Amino acid sequence: MMPRAPYNPIADEQASDRWRHIHRRTFLSRTGVGLGSMALSMLLGRSLSAGEARTTSTSYRGLTGLPHFSPRLKRVIFLCMAGGPSHLETFDYKPKLAELHGQLMPESFTKGQPIAQLQGKELKAFGPMTKFGQYGQGGQWISDVLPWHQRIADDICIVNSMVTEQINHDPAHTFMNAGTAISGRPSMGAWINYGLGAETDELPGFVVLTSVGGRTSDQPIASRQWSAGFLPSRFQGVEFNSKGDPVHYVRNPPGVPDELQRSSVAAIQALDRGGVASVAEGPEIEARIAAFETAFRMQTSVPELVDVSDESAATLELYGAKPGDGSFGSNCLLARRLAERGVRFIHLYHRGWDHHGNLARDIKICADHTDRAAYALITDLKQRGMLDETLVLWGGEFGRTPMVQANKGDPGRDHHIKGFSMWLAGGGVRGGISYGSTDELGYHAVENRVHVRDLHATMLYLLGIDHKQFTYKFQGLDMRLTGVEEARVVRDVLA
Repeated sequence: MMPRAPYNPIADEQASDRWRHIHRRTFLSRTGVGLGSMALSMLLGRSLSAGEARTTSTSYRGLTGLPHFSPRLKRVIFLCMAGGPSHLETFDYKPKLAELHGQLMPESFTKGQPIAQLQGKELKAFGPMTKFGQYGQGGQWISDVLPWHQRIADDICIVNSMVTEQINHDPAHTFMNAGTAISGRPSMGAWINYGLGAETDELPGFVVLTSVGGRTSDQPIASRQWSAGFLPSRFQGVEFNSKGDPVHYVRNPPGVPDELQRSSVAAIQALDRGGVASVAEGPEIEARIAAFETAFRMQTSVPELVDVSDESAATLELYGAKPGDGSFGSNCLLARRLAERGVRFIHLYHRGWDHHGNLARDIKICADHTDRAAYALITDLKQRGMLDETLVLWGGEFGRTPMVQANKGDPGRDHHIKGFSMWLAGGGVRGGISYGSTDELGYHAVENRVHVRDLHATMLYLLGIDHKQFTYKFQGLDMRLTGVEEARVVRDVLA
């Protein structure tokens, strides 16, 4: 048996000091900076990373050192025609395909190629279901289902040689938005706001709006398409409702005036900030506090944003917009108002372009829903002197095949990734030109191919960012929107 150590008053006093530090109140105050921070951590809903320390202020204005060079524009508006519009009925005129209509598709085009739903079937060439004409000083080919686009032929640069890598809707949207098919990566809107910040504290820097195209199919759009991924959460997109209140609970509860709401937010922030500096997770907590502050400011700014009573009757007529109808036209008008108020990236989804059948009917439905509004947005931005500082993109996640399955009634087109069309307009872009081309049947992009990553690199360049130098450390790697593969700035389309 070990002899008992002699009494040592100094050692006992030191032990008492150690135990005093883990008394209940002390323990709670030092664990997560008190119960308030523990609750806040639960509210945040995910682990906090000390590596996200570059987003600590309420007013975030971008990374130090960005932009890398003088930008040509301030913001991006992406008009996403979700479902994949057919380039062969919109901007890519193929008279040879019309000649071969109904004949067997030459195997040289399709053998060994990825075809989403037609693999192993007897395929027939399917000529365009619309007529085309040449418009603008450059003689751009534009379909007769887009008569309003014909009026802005000199303002848009049509790229007929787009290619992507994913042949099904959800991964194709992910690839278009994030430059990869891997879910959970940051979207381009999040990347841009992380790099440059927003020009407003009253609204989110990245806003998403959706609309649906009538009788046609409407593929769902997952909210992770505007995720911040591994970037700090403050940069994710915020979806506004197209009908009713744009943001749920944006208005104060009955009987709660703005002054009381403001004082409540101030008191909560004071409590939260009391212990933030003492923990490693402080920067991310600061970022979330900033998001709560933005949410409070939105209680004033959002109702004013959607109140279009200050818009002239001529402007509402231009867009074909009826306030609160949830249409693409109303969303385009709202996009212009968001742009005026400093929102950096505005993403509009119009669902309904997935035309596997009834192509001749359904593409006209979608065009009728979107054609005039796209024209109105370009025209309105131009009249207000905003087009020079705004990049507008139009296009879907992929195109459509030039053939159909034989003996299929009310035919449509399958998904297609080897060549399709998009257009660009606005700051730094050469309007009135068509760039690149597909082969004579519209299958392969054969001249001046533009990969989705090239589109991203060009967009970043116009914002003053060198895509190769724009990175974020994640899992030991320097991640970037354009990935590790080669991507180029498409300088031929730039003014």
